[in-house]
Amino acid sequence: MALKIYWSQLAEEKLEDIFEYYKTKASLRTARNLITGIVKHTLSLSNNPFIGQKEELLLNRKQGFRYLVYKNYKIIYWLNEAKSRIEIANVFDTRQNPQKLQKTK
Repeated sequence: MALKIYWSQLAEEKLEDIFEYYKTKASLRTARNLITGIVKHTLSLSNNPFIGQKEELLLNRKQGFRYLVYKNYKIIYWLNEAKSRIEIANVFDTRQNPQKLQKTK
């Protein structure tokens, strides 16, 4: 059974921030391609929720966060078995200080 993929408000806000940044600094086409790539990269999770590695910086959280990497971004997610879905919690730019990841909810 394929799981649904749910994007948290934080993850959607991060996508919007990424889009706006690349739209301004590069081009609208570049921004669209990047966001499309990030979203498409998550589609494989619906049938293979454990393909991502465990996120070492978030091991202390009960959700069991995992991540996929797309270009410079970590797509942080977890399997919500109670709701039968994959929850994308964050899209984190790996060029930032990794400790910043621990501060997000």
